[in-house]
Amino acid sequence: MADCNKPKLLAVAGPTASGKTALAIRLAQQYNGEIISADSMQIYQGLDIGTAKATEEERAAVPHHLIDIAQPQQAYSVADFVPLAEQKIAEITARGHLPILCGGTGLYLSTLVNGITFTEEKGDETVRQQLAQELKVQGAAHMLAKLAQVDPEYAAKLHENDHKRVLRGLELYHKTGKTMSQQLRDSRPAEKPYDALIFGLNYASRELLYSRINLRVDKMVEEGVLSEAELVYRHRDAWKTAAQAIGYKEFFPYFEEIQPLQDCVEKLKQATRNYAKRQLSWFRGMPEIYWLDAADPKPEQKLAEWLCR
Repeated sequence: MADCNKPKLLAVAGPTASGKTALAIRLAQQYNGEIISADSMQIYQGLDIGTAKATEEERAAVPHHLIDIAQPQQAYSVADFVPLAEQKIAEITARGHLPILCGGTGLYLSTLVNGITFTEEKGDETVRQQLAQELKVQGAAHMLAKLAQVDPEYAAKLHENDHKRVLRGLELYHKTGKTMSQQLRDSRPAEKPYDALIFGLNYASRELLYSRINLRVDKMVEEGVLSEAELVYRHRDAWKTAAQAIGYKEFFPYFEEIQPLQDCVEKLKQATRNYAKRQLSWFRGMPEIYWLDAADPKPEQKLAEWLCR
C-alpha cells in the first residue's frame, strides 16, 4: 500500500565505493533534490579524504546536508543523527524539493526510515568501567565474541573495533536483560514515518567491487590521506571515533615506524573490503531495499512509479 500522505524520502545505500554519491547527485539534479549524508564519519570537519566526502564541486552542484557539522573530538551517534536528519527532511520537503538520503552507515539509514525511537537508559558507570577494563585486558575480538553470545544478531553487524557499540550492547544487556536487537525491534512504531524508496547499489561481481575499493584507496593516498591520518594519530586520545575509523588507524603503525607504508596501504584495502562485506550483510537484512546494478544503475522506471503514486 502506498504511503501517499507521508513525506517522500529517497535513499541511496550500498557498500563503500559502489557509486552512491554519483547516483545521488545525478538523481538530485534530475528530480530537484537535496542530499542528506547518512555517514557516521562525514560529519567531522577536516576529515575529508579518508571519509570519501563529496568534493567541493559536487557540493556546489547539489545542496548537501549533515557534512562537516562536528569537531573530531565530539561524540556523535545515531541518536544525534536521527533528529537532525528529520529536521532536514522537513525543511527540504517544505521547499518543494526531494530529500535524498545517501550513505553507507546502515544503522543510520534503517533507524531513520523505520522511525525507531530511543529511550535513553541511564548508564551504569560501574559496569561501563568494568567493560572498558575488560576490553583493555582481553582485547576487542574477545568483547565482540562476548556480545555475540548474548546478541548474535547485533554482533554480526559490528566490527570488533567499533568499541562504543560493542560495549553499549553489553552494558544494555547487563543492566536490563534485553539485547540491543530486541530494543531496536521494540522501538519500531506501528507505522513508518516516510514514504521511502531505498535504492541499494551492488556489483554482480564481488571482484569488481573489490577492485574499485583498491583503486579508491590508491586514489586516497595520492590525494593526501596520509596527512589526515597523521593528524588523527597526533590527536588519537581526544579524537576517539576518528582514531578507530577505517582509513586512518591502518596508518598508525607507519607513524610508529613499525610497518612500511605499503603494508599499511594493503592493510587499509583489506579492512575496507571487509567493511564492504559487513555493509552488504546489513543492507541485505532490509527487505525494502530495491537493488540496482552498480555498474549501470537504472532507477528511472521505479523512481517514476514511486513519484507518481
